[in-house]
Amino acid sequence: MKKRKLVIVGASAFAEIAREYFDVDTDYQVVAFAVEESYLKQNELQGLPLVAFEQLHALYPPQEHDVFVAVVYTQLNRLRARLAGEAKDQGYRLASYVSPRAFIWRNVRLGEHVFIFEDNTVQPFVEIGDNVVLWSGNHIGHHSKLRDNIFVSSHVVISGFCDIGENSFLGVNATIANNVTIGRDNWVGPGMTLMKDTEPNTLFKATHAEPAKVPTTRFFRVNQ
Repeated sequence: MKKRKLVIVGASAFAEIAREYFDVDTDYQVVAFAVEESYLKQNELQGLPLVAFEQLHALYPPQEHDVFVAVVYTQLNRLRARLAGEAKDQGYRLASYVSPRAFIWRNVRLGEHVFIFEDNTVQPFVEIGDNVVLWSGNHIGHHSKLRDNIFVSSHVVISGFCDIGENSFLGVNATIANNVTIGRDNWVGPGMTLMKDTEPNTLFKATHAEPAKVPTTRFFRVNQ
């Protein structure tokens, strides 16, 4: 028996995924989606009502509903943070999701409004702030701190005693070495390896693989 009703703010793929996880893995029943009125192009999503965020309080009162904002790293996570803050100001309790298939050590400190996918490993003495998303398959090393409004994509390695600054984004397969502090508002592209502290407001662009001049069939001596 579901104990609490949930409205998901967002209409993207993340919103659809969040609905699936909340419905299957938690006591929540997702009853509606919401977006800001200027982005409201339809009135239904996945068979549920899609309503204007500005009308949320009247249609789905906070006495009976919680909210989760399923928005990714838009505007360096500020859109997700703003919508969550506005919902909280209206009296909504912010929902969190932690997959039962994630490994979260017993003394890990979790903030509010977090979403942790399957196959994450979060080691002892880690602190995770508010409004943080850990997509699937990451390693968060012992004694590390992830501050508020962070998005960690898949297969990221954050080693021990790291400090990840507010609003930052870590791309797929990024690696952060031990004892590294990442400044706030950092964007770390896919596959980047950071071995030393970074300044705030820094962009680390991913490098593209360049094709070799020799074709694979010649390199591997394959007869066509």
